[in-house]
Amino acid sequence: MPSYASSALLVRSMRSLFRPFQRGITSRVWWPGLVVSFHVAKGNHRTGVRDRVLNFGSIADDNNENNTKTQSFNVQPRSVPVHVAHELLQVGHQYLDVRTHDEFRAGHPSGAINIPYMLNNGAEMFKNSKFLEEVSSQFGKDDDIVVGCKSGRRSLMAASDLQSAGFNRVIDVAGGYTAWTENGLPIAK
Repeated sequence: MPSYASSALLVRSMRSLFRPFQRGITSRVWWPGLVVSFHVAKGNHRTGVRDRVLNFGSIADDNNENNTKTQSFNVQPRSVPVHVAHELLQVGHQYLDVRTHDEFRAGHPSGAINIPYMLNNGAEMFKNSKFLEEVSSQFGKDDDIVVGCKSGRRSLMAASDLQSAGFNRVIDVAGGYTAWTENGLPIAK
C-alpha cells in the first residue's frame, strides 16, 4: 500500500474530517489507489471526548466484503471543547501552545508552554523541524498534555505527530485559542 498516510496533501484533503461530527457518523475519502474511511465513535459523552477512527485500504480492498487487507488505526488525539480542556488543566494536565512565539506573546491560556509547531520566516509558514525534540525536553511521553493553537488545525497536526512519536496522553483543544477567549477562559500575556 502506498504511504499516503504521511503525506501533507492527504492530511489537507482530510482536514474537514477532523471537524466536530455527531457521534456515529462515517465518511470516506478516495485518494488515488487508497480508500480512507473515517468514523466518529461514541466516545465519552460526559467529557465531550470523541474517538476518531481511520481505516486505510486500497480500492481493491474496498470491494472485498471481508476487508481483510484494510488496516485500522485508532487516531488520537481526542479533541475536546475548550471548557473541558480548562477543567483538565485544573486537575493537572499541562497546556502545550503550538502557535508561533508572536501569537503566544499576544496572549495565551494561563500556564501554557509555547513550542511552535510551525515557524514563520515572514514570507511563509513551515514546520518546526525540532518540534518533537523540543517537546521531549519539556514533557515526558506519559504526561497529560492538552495541545492548542489558534483555531485547532495546527494543534491537531501537532498532537497527531506527538501521538505517532509515542506521547500517549495527548488531547487536542477543539477551536483553539480563539474559542478559549470567546468563552472567557483565563489568559495571560
